[in-house]
Amino acid sequence: MTDIAGTRVRGAARWVRRGFVAPTVLVTVILGLYPLVFIIGAALTRSSLGKPFQEFVAFDQIAAAATDTSVVGALVRGVAYAIIVAIASTFLGTVTALALWRSALAGATARVILLLPLALPPVVVGVLWRLIFTPNGGLIDAVRRIVAPGTDPISFLSDPALAIVAIAIADIWEWAPLVTILVFAALLGIDREVMEAASLDGAHGLRLLREIAIPAVLGTIAATFVIRLVLALKVFDLVNVMTKGGPGDASSVPAWLVWKAAIEQFDVGRGAAITLLLAVVVTLITLPPILIARRSHG
Repeated sequence: MTDIAGTRVRGAARWVRRGFVAPTVLVTVILGLYPLVFIIGAALTRSSLGKPFQEFVAFDQIAAAATDTSVVGALVRGVAYAIIVAIASTFLGTVTALALWRSALAGATARVILLLPLALPPVVVGVLWRLIFTPNGGLIDAVRRIVAPGTDPISFLSDPALAIVAIAIADIWEWAPLVTILVFAALLGIDREVMEAASLDGAHGLRLLREIAIPAVLGTIAATFVIRLVLALKVFDLVNVMTKGGPGDASSVPAWLVWKAAIEQFDVGRGAAITLLLAVVVTLITLPPILIARRSHG
């Protein structure tokens, strides 16, 4: 009888916990499911900005987007951009976190300074760096006049090869502090006794970082890389403010193409088709680092 009563109590407690969690799960499912259903429906039909789901066209729009050279080019460009930016942000952020951890600069003032780029809206960051890259009167142009007077100004945002590089620099400047803060927080969580024992065993300086600190926060570094990769894959604000996808299609990325198709050209169906292709690419690109991050945490 006691076992039966105990089983009933545990069962009742389990249902109570489910009851508390159910509203959150339901809201999450609805908020995630509705946009997904809408995007799939729009991709399979002729849909304009004002009149969605007009005519069922099956996979015609998806196939057209998948064979469109501008879309394929934007996907390839976006993936290459995201990987490079994520690697650079993770490396710089981790190095900065390690430097703060081993120095006297790890105070509140340093952390506030690091958080300033994160506090700025992406649109403001784009405007700021657009001014910095201005060929006549910008910060880089002012440095050029001092270092190499008489040389021609460099039009970063008008050069097909340099436009995407300029956006990447702004992107790294904005989000590398996020990596720094997350890795720095993980470093602060390392057991002091472990550090003291390593010091007694002769681990100092770079050896201490290589053998103790970095392995201890490797899971956090991998996780921040995944976060940074996802953020870079869906970059839009910086492109919109700094280059408008130009010159030509030199800095066109998938998120920009989705906005251009759905908002500028009122073709929601094409925008939804590109979105589905981007979702597939994002899944394929982020799955390996996610698995590595889980293994690192394990």
